[in-house]
Amino acid sequence: MAMKRTLALFFTVSFFTVNAQVKQIDKLEMLYDQGHYGMVYRKANRLLDIPDYDYSYQPEFYKSLALFRLSEQDFWFRLHPDALQEGRRLYLEVRNSTEGAKVFNAHLNHIALLKKDLVARAHDLKKAGKKTEFDELQQIIGLFDHIPDLDDPSGVTPPKVPDTDETEEVETIAMTQTREGMIDFAKTQLGVPYLWAGDDPNGFDCSGFTQYVYEKQYKKEIPRRAEDQYNKSKKIKQRNARKGDLVFFDAGSGISHVGMIISEKGEPLVMIHASSSQGIVITNIEESEYWLKRLYAFGTYIE
Repeated sequence: MAMKRTLALFFTVSFFTVNAQVKQIDKLEMLYDQGHYGMVYRKANRLLDIPDYDYSYQPEFYKSLALFRLSEQDFWFRLHPDALQEGRRLYLEVRNSTEGAKVFNAHLNHIALLKKDLVARAHDLKKAGKKTEFDELQQIIGLFDHIPDLDDPSGVTPPKVPDTDETEEVETIAMTQTREGMIDFAKTQLGVPYLWAGDDPNGFDCSGFTQYVYEKQYKKEIPRRAEDQYNKSKKIKQRNARKGDLVFFDAGSGISHVGMIISEKGEPLVMIHASSSQGIVITNIEESEYWLKRLYAFGTYIE
């Protein structure tokens, strides 16, 4: 009988402990969603002092995101100059642990939106000539290497391109020469390193590269971000994709990558693009399981 009472007491205490933990974590997530990053930072610190949370990894996760967010505030960052590096340490601790990876994967929407905002801040720092701050932020952005670029990280994907019958256009010799010139110019950038927010020969990200080629060789301004390039482009079918046209990829949560077609119509699909691991390279899409299963759509700005 005494044993039964002991077990009952144990399970009752465990139930309320777990429930309390869930409520505290829910509160942490709610505060983060509402943009109260200072409160998230302080509350996560308090939870980290409680042994019951030692193995949940969620306080570490939200503290790391809060540190990245708070570092965007110049005054706060001056008071906490090590915030980015502390956030990096906590982020890697969560991502690289078995249990932490579950937390990481369950909150990819938060990470995707954070990545988007950090990239935008990097653009601002670069324009302002703040090289030291830009370089430090670039290192942090590298943590999000495999996180897709999203406008809306709620999981809503862009609409599929309608499967309509379109009349195949016959291009002039001059237009064909224009496309050849674009590809020749693009190939002069082979070997340029990958750089988050990069849009010049010192370093490119995927959409920075395609925008650069269109602007410098075709004298055409196109949007900066991959998803915007997709949205504003004229949609075409794969069978009609020519040299210089763009190919878009979706990792499951929106347009995450863009490349430029360099193969002839009817030939195996080949692109030149900014690879996050190799810089500007040429890739045969049809021989790459990674890219082939993420292939989403084709578009063009060439008229």
